[in-house]
Formats: sequence, C-alpha cells, structure tokens
Amino acid sequence: MTTLGDLARQGARTYPDAEAIVFEDTRLTYRELDRRTNRLANALTLFGCAKGDRVAILAENSHKYLEVYLGLAKAGLVSAPLNFRLSQEELTHILDESEANLVLVGEGYEATALELQNKAKTVRRWIGLDSSFGGHFYEDLLAASSDQDPRVAVGESELAVLMYTGGTTGTPKGVMLSHRNILAATRSLYEQNRITALDITCMVLPLFHVSFWPAFCCLMVGGKVVVVQRPEIRSILSTIQQERCTHMNTVPTIYGWLIASPDVDQFDLSSIRLMSYAGSPMPEAVLRKCLVKFGNILAQGYGLTEAAPAVSELMPEDHVMAGPRAKLLKSVGRSLPGVEVRVVDEHGARLEPGQTGEVTVRGANILMGYWKNPELTAEKLRDGWLHTGDIGYLDDEGYIYLVDRKADMIITGGENVYPKETENVLYAHPAVQECAVTSAPDENWGERVQAAVVLKPGATATEKELIEFCKSKLAGYKCPKRIEFWEQLPTTTIGKILRKDVKAKFWQEAANACSSNAAGKTY
Repeated sequence: MTTLGDLARQGARTYPDAEAIVFEDTRLTYRELDRRTNRLANALTLFGCAKGDRVAILAENSHKYLEVYLGLAKAGLVSAPLNFRLSQEELTHILDESEANLVLVGEGYEATALELQNKAKTVRRWIGLDSSFGGHFYEDLLAASSDQDPRVAVGESELAVLMYTGGTTGTPKGVMLSHRNILAATRSLYEQNRITALDITCMVLPLFHVSFWPAFCCLMVGGKVVVVQRPEIRSILSTIQQERCTHMNTVPTIYGWLIASPDVDQFDLSSIRLMSYAGSPMPEAVLRKCLVKFGNILAQGYGLTEAAPAVSELMPEDHVMAGPRAKLLKSVGRSLPGVEVRVVDEHGARLEPGQTGEVTVRGANILMGYWKNPELTAEKLRDGWLHTGDIGYLDDEGYIYLVDRKADMIITGGENVYPKETENVLYAHPAVQECAVTSAPDENWGERVQAAVVLKPGATATEKELIEFCKSKLAGYKCPKRIEFWEQLPTTTIGKILRKDVKAKFWQEAANACSSNAAGKTY
C-alpha cells in the first residue's frame, strides 16, 4: 500500500461487499467507495486539476469528506482541509498561501464561501458537496464521470495532505504530510490498538484535523467507519448503540460531557472495547468516572500534526488508579511501533532518564516540512528529528512524561513555571471543572501566574480558597496570584483549551488598564 488512494483500491479487492463507511442514511461498501473515489478523481482531472494541485475542503464530517481524501490521492492532488472555525482572514491566508485552485464547500458554509470568493486569489472553481455551489454539485460531477481507476502515478513520498495547524500557537502554518507519513502513522496506530476488520470506529472528531487516524486505520484493515457529523453527545451515544461501534477516539472535554450526561445510561454501549483520548490530559475525576462506567478500556494518545499524529500511547493496562504503577497516569505512554522518542537539552544532546528537556521524535511518520517556510523547517527538523516544543522526560521503562509546552513557560521573578503543573493542582480541587493557567504582566515580577477557572455546576469557591489550595501543594511562585472565574474557556474545534486566548485576554486587560490610568493623568 503506497498511497491514501490504495485504502479504497485494496479494500475493493479484499473486502468488496463489506461496509466501509456509514454516514446517516448512506452506507458504502468498499467496492462502492472505490468506484466513487475513482469518479471523483476523474471529475477533478476533467475540471483541469493537475497533479500536485491543492484542493481545499470547507465542510463538516460526512462520508464525502473521506471520499475527498482518497479520491484526491488517486488523482495525485493534495488535500487542504480547512478548519471551519477559523476567521475569514485566516481562511483567506490559507487559501492564498497554499495556492488552492478549487474548494469543496459543505452544507452550512455557503455564506462563508461566498465571502471567500471575493478574497481568495488563486481559487478558480467552487463545488458544493451537498448542493450546487459555484454552478457545480459534487454528486452531478460524480455521476458524469468514469468509475474506472485513473491510474495516475503517485509515489509514497509525494505530498498528500497540506494541513494547517497553529491554532494554539499563532498564525496557521502548513504541515506537509506525504502518503508515506500518513500511512506509516496509520500502521503504527492500528498495530498498537490491534484494530482488525471486525472493528467499527465512531468517527467523532472533525476530519479536517489529524485526528482522522481511526478512519484510516479501519479502512486499512477492512473495518468500518461510522461518521458523526458533529460531536453532540446524544448523537454519539445513539450511533454507538445502533452501529455496535467497538472504538471511539475523542478529547477529555467530550468524555467529561458524556459521563455527566443523563443520556449515557439510556444507551447500550457494551460493544465498545476501546475508548481513546488525546489533545490534553484527562482530569482525574473524569477518568475515575469513565473507568467505573466503561471499565478499563481507556487509552491516552500523544501526538501532533507534524507526526501524522503518532508519537505514543498509554494503554488500558497502564490506566491503574492505585498502587506503584498509578504514577503512569501522569505519563503519555511509550512510543508507538516505528516511532523513536528522545529527550534532548538546548544543544540537542540526548538526556538520561529522569532529566527534563525537549521531546524529539523520529520515524517514517514525521512531516516532510513546512509549506513555504524553510526557516521553520530547519528549526524544527534537525538531523531527522522533529523538535516538538514539548518539555518532558523519559523514565527507565521508556514512558514519556510531559511537563509543558516550551512556548507556554512562565518566567516570574526569574523562576520558570510550567502551567500544566499548576493546572493539575487546580483540577484536584473538587469545585473546579476546567482551568487554564498562563502568564499576565506584573509590575514587580515581570510576569505573574494567573488562572481562569470554570466551576462545576452548583459548586462554589473563592479566589482566595483556590490560591490557598494551590499553596498547600506547590511552591509559592508556582501558585496563581490572581484567579478569574469564567463561564467557559475558549477551545479548539476538538475541545482543546486555548491557553493562548486566555493569555491574550489577560495581557489585553492589563494594557487597557494601563491606557486608562495614563488617560486620567495630567502632565
């Protein structure tokens, strides 16, 4: 298997009549998936798309989203999935920088696309996935095209997906993932999670994100992908029950919503054998409830877009809440098959177990580089190793412990504070539902530790109470000097808390206060 398109080809040869993808009332066998992706590849070629062209997708989850990934691969085209939560300016930047010449538009995003039509410089054609847009309808184009394999020569080292990331760190940057990168990560993940043709994954997270891996794992081995349009709890639960799903991957935030929902007891979830999560650590209270409710079937993944996304996994047998091995819950597991992990110092020298430094990763899954950004590529890719920007250490057994993001470190009074350590303590307070710790400007210390906290429904706590709670467990300089109580925290589309947005608000408030004070003075 060389390219993403081979997922459909091989499935049609090996499991032609088995169901490949289910979305609402649509059920596609592997044979049908292969033919539809052939039709798409041929239609786009007739449209004037040439090998290597970028094709953007602005849509929510559906069976067609997976068809696009596979069909474009067959034509030698590059998928450029768009995060539909981005602003017009960000979407325009991505379309222009990627030089996309065609955009596929899903239902509900026509108004956004209309605005983009007046801004995007390189896009020549627009196609509606669910109805006619720009004069073209996806299903009409497929119906008018041949279902024969286009047989475009595509190599495994060629660009397959141009995925923009950076929603938590700044301006989106284009991560270039080859067919080899994605398929290597897929193999690592299906081997680790023992996914077979009998597995049925409930695809909850958005397919514009690198969390698409469960779908590709199932398609690689003849399993079934059941696509959920958006992560609504009742929809997820009913889908698992109706389709007898065996696997689901999502983020801790959604597990928190799920376990707190009264609907969770109204559905039969006994078919699930593995529940994986990633994006952020699982709060201990949520993890305990999940283990009680679902049993010891949880696995935590650690990865990033640049690794497509495979780095490590903490398996169900490592989810032990008591005894000497309970310490493993603070880790993100051990590296996946085919993936190497090292921790290095600021000079790139390898550190010994227990020593804290930057986590670096090597493997066939690591990105080709950053689109039109050779400087960032040179900075992040050194001697074949991806420098993740995550700070952590390895133990003697190879388990990876993350301390925090390098970029999120707070320097207060000359001391380094990693927000995650303070957040872990706040999460231990019985009244705290969610929290984000970051820096805020301080006249005395340069930066201070400050937190935004969301309390659990019906719970109460004061700023002083939470600060004192932190002081009972942490060095004083690691404790928040101020705490704000918010109704909700900003998150990415997959539910990851956006620390940078919390930080931006704190710094902007300080800047506004400064301006206000200055305006009241006379000179």
